[in-house]
Amino acid sequence: NRRRESRSRSRSNTAPSSRRDRDRDRDRASSPPDRIDIFGRTVSKRSSLDEKQKREEEEKKAEFERQRKIRQQEIEEKLIEEETARRVEELVAKRVEEELEKRKDEIEREVLRRVEEAKRIMEKQLLEELERQRQAELAAQKAREEEERAKREELERILEENNRKIAEAQAKLAEEQLKIVEEQRKIHEERMKLEQERQRQQKEEQKIILGKGKSRPKLSFSLKSQD
Repeated sequence: NRRRESRSRSRSNTAPSSRRDRDRDRDRASSPPDRIDIFGRTVSKRSSLDEKQKREEEEKKAEFERQRKIRQQEIEEKLIEEETARRVEELVAKRVEEELEKRKDEIEREVLRRVEEAKRIMEKQLLEELERQRQAELAAQKAREEEERAKREELERILEENNRKIAEAQAKLAEEQLKIVEEQRKIHEERMKLEQERQRQQKEEQKIILGKGKSRPKLSFSLKSQD
């Protein structure tokens, strides 16, 4: 701000002389002829130009002063605003620190309460998760037991069917064996009968051969002469 103010002052104080000369020539060329004041005296063009230039310079100085005051006021307002903001910030920080110090125990209790609450929530969630896992394991175990029971029942049914078939086969085999035994008995009886008949015939033949019971035939012998 000070640099801008100094530059503005230097520009206003060091205006080019050529521009002033041009302005003066223009004013001289466009100014009316010598005027007469109220007392009948002639007012020269030079005096009129000097007064106009002086008035313009005074106006410029007044405008410059007014702008300087405005800038100074803006600078002061900005400084005041910054200082006020800084002090307010410091005051707020101090109040916050004092309030935090006063509420330190309360904050610690609140923190502990929230920690305990979070701990309880985590424990509850963990227990629920464990319960879900246990239920899932029980369901899986029950499914395995049901599957094993179904397999066992199927095996028992198969065994029962096999036992029934075996029993039927054994009964049939026993029946066949009885038939075979009966056949063997009949064959044995027939064999015994044949053996008895053979022995009887053999005895009859022996009787005939031995002549017992006058059943032996008589033998006759004769001698023949030889020629």
